[in-house]
Amino acid sequence: MSKRSWVSSLLVSIMILSMVLIAGCGGGVDNGQATSSQNTIKFGGSSTLAPILAKCADDFTEEYKTWNNVDASLPEEPIVIFVSTGGSGFGFKSSLDKTFDFGMVTRDLSDEEKNQLVDGTIIQLGSDVLDIAVNNENPLPSIKSDLTSAELVAIFSGEIKTWSELDNALPERPIVVAVRDLGGGASVVFDNAIMKGTPISTDALQLPSMGALGGKIMDNADTIGYVSSGLVNQNPDKLIPLSVDGIAPTIENINSGKYNISRPLLLVSKDKPNQYQQLFLDYLQSEKGMKVVEDLGYVPLSR
Repeated sequence: MSKRSWVSSLLVSIMILSMVLIAGCGGGVDNGQATSSQNTIKFGGSSTLAPILAKCADDFTEEYKTWNNVDASLPEEPIVIFVSTGGSGFGFKSSLDKTFDFGMVTRDLSDEEKNQLVDGTIIQLGSDVLDIAVNNENPLPSIKSDLTSAELVAIFSGEIKTWSELDNALPERPIVVAVRDLGGGASVVFDNAIMKGTPISTDALQLPSMGALGGKIMDNADTIGYVSSGLVNQNPDKLIPLSVDGIAPTIENINSGKYNISRPLLLVSKDKPNQYQQLFLDYLQSEKGMKVVEDLGYVPLSR
């Protein structure tokens, strides 16, 4: 299916406002049919999870069109699913105040956050690995494809400022550090795994989404950053991942826990799901949903 037909079948309306993407998924039904808030499902939060939810919503809507085709006891009303991005912190808070039915969160939850969801829902769809990556035109991978945690701390804190300081064989050009903003779950994961409290350089570029971060690396040969493995897998000719402490971000090393710069892909809600929501959650966790997780370059939850 072409990109144009994919968007058409999903009936996506995209509006960018303050870096927020809103995608609506609706079935191809008579415009005269009304929809209720009960059968409209809203997801908001992590930009990493958004493509997974959008693709699954597309597939779900295309397969069933109306809710009665999913469950005969439900009315013949169109399936409507919204996916909005804004970061993991935004997603979690919005699930609590019920701006969204489910928050998309790509980081571990604190004990306090888990307590706030004690009567609600926490679902893990899989895991996302953060790859330390550079531009495909950067000579680093051919000269020094493995970085130590200490070297990464020095780079991201600004202690090492040029590539030649990292290795004499590298050019004497400034290192451009790119990171997620503090609202992104990735920043928490990277701090816990690598920085361990050492502040990120004030000169680092803080990007509002993982897509923007990956794009910055692809646009500048001197940029280094941590990016979602899904993004690396989708751009293998543009983003080159590096090993950390001698451990490459392979599936084997991820599953064994040797490569630990990773984060869960979570859906959270303050409440238990209603019947409509549960049907879509079941689809997300089914073989079809897990295939989307895997196809987009993430590690699906083992079942």
